[in-house]
Amino acid sequence: MSSNPYMIMFGVTEILLSTIKDFHQIWWLSTVAAIMSFTYSSIGLALGIIQVAANGVFKGSLTGISIGAVTQTQKIWRTFQALGDIAFAYSYSVVLIEIQDTVRSPPAESKTMKNATRISIAVTTTFYMLCGCMGYAAFGDAAPGNLLTGFGFYNPFWLLDVANAAIVVLFHKDI
Repeated sequence: MSSNPYMIMFGVTEILLSTIKDFHQIWWLSTVAAIMSFTYSSIGLALGIIQVAANGVFKGSLTGISIGAVTQTQKIWRTFQALGDIAFAYSYSVVLIEIQDTVRSPPAESKTMKNATRISIAVTTTFYMLCGCMGYAAFGDAAPGNLLTGFGFYNPFWLLDVANAAIVVLFHKDI
């Protein structure tokens, strides 16, 4: 299946969205982004759980990829790549410092903001760790880079299309 239609659709969407005046001031954009992120992540998590159930076993191990398949140096390198991926997933931290710095309200509001931040980080971390762990449990050392297309089945097409559309909507705001 060619990805050209998705790339064309993404480009057309970007062109249309770039014509919206004061696009950065649309207040509901963050809510839409959160819903899209939750949508495609939930689909990936559900597909991972279904794949583990179909396999009947966890394919991964607690220590990660076995040394026999890669050298020790490659395993260390992949570990650092994984840490980089995790850091990229938390790229909001740059903005978070700015947000917390601007909260110069009474201590009660500042405390509420910090608690809300802690809770949201904990929920996000738990959810994304579940996605990653279930993907690894489903495929083990052969886990694909893109879990949405790595399940070996492309039916139902509409489910993968919904996930891909959610990704398009989510990432259009970052460009």
